[in-house]
Amino acid sequence: MSDFKHKPETGSLFKNDKRDKDTQPNAKGQCLIGGVEYWISAWTNDGPKGKYQQLKFERKDAKQERYNAPAKADADDDCPF
Repeated sequence: MSDFKHKPETGSLFKNDKRDKDTQPNAKGQCLIGGVEYWISAWTNDGPKGKYQQLKFERKDAKQERYNAPAKADADDDCPF
């Protein structure tokens, strides 16, 4: 990825060329809000008033923590053998 940094309270979305299923976002990107970096996912939907964009924001640091978190221990893990 490039070293580009967003200015505060701005972001970018790009077409998701790797979209294989309807459940995957039509566009993906990132933004900087309140000094926190977020991933953005966007889906194009049809509603009673026409097409609209549904957005999901996920903190970049939270996503990283989720992948680096240790596996949850089972109840039997207290057993020394």
